[in-house]
Amino acid sequence: MNHEPSTMDKVILHIDFDSYFASCEQQFNPKLRDKPIGVTATNGRTCIIAASREAKKRGIKSPSRTWEAIKTVPDMIFVPAHFERYWEITQKFLDICKDYSPFVELFSLDEVFIDVTPTQHLFIDKYEIVRQIKKRIKNEIGEYITVSVGISYNKLLAKLGSGLNKPNGLTEITPDNVWDIYSKIEMTKLCGIGERIKRRLNKIGVYTPLELRDVPLKILIKEFKDVEGHFLKNLGQAQDYSPVIPYYLETETKSVGRNYCIPRNTYDQRLILQHIYELCEEISLKLRRLNKKGRTVGLYLGGNRSCHGRKTVVNHIDSGEDIFRLCKTLYDQWNWDKTDTDQQMVRQISIWVENLEESKNLTLPLFNSEVKRDKILETVDKINEKFGDHTIRKGFLLYAPNLKTVPNGYMADKYERSKLSAPL
Repeated sequence: MNHEPSTMDKVILHIDFDSYFASCEQQFNPKLRDKPIGVTATNGRTCIIAASREAKKRGIKSPSRTWEAIKTVPDMIFVPAHFERYWEITQKFLDICKDYSPFVELFSLDEVFIDVTPTQHLFIDKYEIVRQIKKRIKNEIGEYITVSVGISYNKLLAKLGSGLNKPNGLTEITPDNVWDIYSKIEMTKLCGIGERIKRRLNKIGVYTPLELRDVPLKILIKEFKDVEGHFLKNLGQAQDYSPVIPYYLETETKSVGRNYCIPRNTYDQRLILQHIYELCEEISLKLRRLNKKGRTVGLYLGGNRSCHGRKTVVNHIDSGEDIFRLCKTLYDQWNWDKTDTDQQMVRQISIWVENLEESKNLTLPLFNSEVKRDKILETVDKINEKFGDHTIRKGFLLYAPNLKTVPNGYMADKYERSKLSAPL
């Protein structure tokens, strides 16, 4: 006999910190409590990446510009981000969560999924688990840090629920109330639907998730292609069969990427290329740490003129030089007009490598030059690991500024290095 619970019988919690970065800063510094604060990016750009509850009540959204925030809230207080501190709190939070289920998935730095289907009976019920977790956060982490919780039978709806009653709220979505909720919420409340997709759905007459439920699949496929069409149909049907994957289990890495917001908008082509090269070096280092190589490289540049594209090669690569060579090819294809500087301003760069494969599964290098290059890369990695990043750099980067933001994947690296143990 199969004793596995059906999809509708599952009990999944989505726990989301309220105004996480700002609340952490207010917890660390009591002088900031009950005041409108904005946590700013660490690279010097005038951008608010998180706003406190007090600031949000007065109309501040994240992200936003500091000068815009001051116009709305003249007494706004700006605080630089401290990611190491936030990471320490996240670790404490994970230690609390794993006492209630071995199935705890870190969705981002400030939110987790917990599958309590097999464990809720040990704590009376699911509501008692939520009560205990909230109490322990207050006692063990800080009284100024709160969470909102969604409860449902799948991850999609649990995440939706946690955002419906903020701050410090609790919302349960069941088969009995899901369609009523779907008829009232904005499309962008569903995880996976942003403004761009919302506008495209509006064009075909879809304005609420309930209306999305009734759109024929063939119409969605015609508008969004096959994969995205099926994905949107599942959202409309409130279906999500993805399991809660414990954070301590290794999951397959499908791509490695890096986003960077340049401290100041720049028209300097050499500086732009230096930033691209630096990001390629960071990505290549992450690939080698993961013992992976990739075949497809993507590049996005955001500014007055946005450009994006990807290029696939036959052989798998993991060196910054090879990744940069493909990025440079894409860059040159966009035909930068040397006489029209207004079209060359860049403020954001995104690079990613996909089509990954384990290095051990690939054919060994045939030529001595390739073997020599791999040994050089290995030696450089060891030196930079021991003496710090940028100890050895490419000559092209000799006078380039070091990147100042926390790299994407930083927290994932922290997981790998801290060797978090699995709950028993």
